[in-house]
Amino acid sequence: MRAVGLFTQGDPDVLQVVDVPEVHAGPGEVRIRVHAATVNPTDVAVRNGARAERQKADPPPYVPGMEAAGIIDEVGDGVPDRLKVGDAVIAIVVPKGNHGAYREQIVLDARSVARAPAGATHAEAATLPMNGLTARQSLDLLALSPGQVLAVTGAAGAYGGYIIQLAKAEDLTVIADASERDEALVAALGADIVVRRGDDVAARFRGHFPDGVDGLADGAVLNERAIPAVRDGGAFTSVRGFVGDPQRDIRFTATLVSSYAQAWEKLDRLRQQVEAGQITLRVAEIYPPERAADAHRRLEAGGTRGRLVIRF
Repeated sequence: MRAVGLFTQGDPDVLQVVDVPEVHAGPGEVRIRVHAATVNPTDVAVRNGARAERQKADPPPYVPGMEAAGIIDEVGDGVPDRLKVGDAVIAIVVPKGNHGAYREQIVLDARSVARAPAGATHAEAATLPMNGLTARQSLDLLALSPGQVLAVTGAAGAYGGYIIQLAKAEDLTVIADASERDEALVAALGADIVVRRGDDVAARFRGHFPDGVDGLADGAVLNERAIPAVRDGGAFTSVRGFVGDPQRDIRFTATLVSSYAQAWEKLDRLRQQVEAGQITLRVAEIYPPERAADAHRRLEAGGTRGRLVIRF
């Protein structure tokens, strides 16, 4: 069975099409014939050696990939009736060894799998699980109430776009950053106020909300540079494990989506919101497995709007 993996960490050219053993669904599991898997920054970390210490306990090839879409082709004992052979589904994957989404076939706990949004292609559907759940978790951690103000950095990216749309569905006021070329996109995603991005974006947020925003989701990984935007007693969540030093009674949290990896109810709610038109699925470009290295190169070059997808 084909997968895209690597035997040693390095630049994008270490990625290659490899053969991995066939797998079968056990109790509580489903097997998915994967048709699409997205390319995310976490996948780059698996490939370039940033996670080498975590990987060394498993033999290569290492297969990246945290979200997939496809068709269920095998169901284990005890799987609930909501999932059946032939269903189009989406799934979040926590990679380990050759267990990553860049493969033609993957076995997952049924709690990591939900039905795909009706009418979405496999490529479109694959963009939802990991980034959608990350945005969902960030909002859960920030715990804002309707009418409060959320600031979003990195707003034009996949995470940023989802968190804007989810926040607007919960009646939050959203102020977000964007480059000049992305201002229209971020406004179209639902941001009430769009300011120019940059290391000093906190000052621009404060220009609109002098007392500070109620919560901030830091998709741009500005870390300390974004904290001044938050009011005393507000909330701040990061996406790369950063937790700010105690100050001004701000509640700091780190959004770590792996803790939502079996939260199928939340994933299914995201599916419903796509179908209701509250969430937009964005695909930037689709690559065959043989060009996975090109997809990684494009992601690392920056400026991608929407997700890059590998289609099997």
